Amino acid sequence: MTREVVALHFETDEGLGPRARIGLIVLETDQTVEHEVREVPRDGVDWFHSRIPMQDTVDGDTLTAMEQDLPAAARLLPAEFEFDAIGYACTSAAALIGDAGVAAAIGRHHPEVPVTTPISAAADALRTLDAARVAVVTPYTEDVTWPIVEYFERAGLEVVSIGSFLEPSDFRVARISEASIAAGVRTVSETEQCDAVFVSCTSLRSLSIIPALEAELGLAVVSSNQALIWKLLRLAGINDVIENSGSLFLL
Repeated sequence: MTREVVALHFETDEGLGPRARIGLIVLETDQTVEHEVREVPRDGVDWFHSRIPMQDTVDGDTLTAMEQDLPAAARLLPAEFEFDAIGYACTSAAALIGDAGVAAAIGRHHPEVPVTTPISAAADALRTLDAARVAVVTPYTEDVTWPIVEYFERAGLEVVSIGSFLEPSDFRVARISEASIAAGVRTVSETEQCDAVFVSCTSLRSLSIIPALEAELGLAVVSSNQALIWKLLRLAGINDVIENSGSLFLL
């Protein structure tokens, strides 16, 4: 019996992400952001992830060290995919490296693609929500928390209250309960009158609790992942109103 491979006819279509293809550079240690991206599904939008080396301990040295690894992580998002937007999913590192540094590192392999980070997306989100006075919740040690505050202040926002879990381990940050995060949001919102609360860090699991907190407190609540997803969708031309993901997605 003679066997042969039969040539089969095929056609091609637009593939995955016909509305938008979005790249996301995720920390090696992050357990949360990919899950929360899936919590905001959009038909015809697909997300493609790359990981960047990162130690478990979150401090100034480990965060800024990622700047040298960003180009390699960006290269693993193939330019042939023709991304509509790319995000670097680290709030604290982006605050330290700076918007220009992140954009330059990713731009080595994706020079024409718009780039954002959680901290720059959060500043845009807070301005979009007309929030001038902001309370901040972080999981970080004090030396990592202050650059978040300073970034917002340079962006013209007034930070009126700051609270932190003071946890240096990214692994443990991802295990902080949603109830603890909600309690932290309540605490900082009660300290001083504010327009919004920002929950910093892509490892904190906060997306699902935002609608209930906003209804309870009568304030806008913005998280790193929520702001990053919102901004990347907008950069990619996806302006859908999305229910159950916070007031930011209703604008």
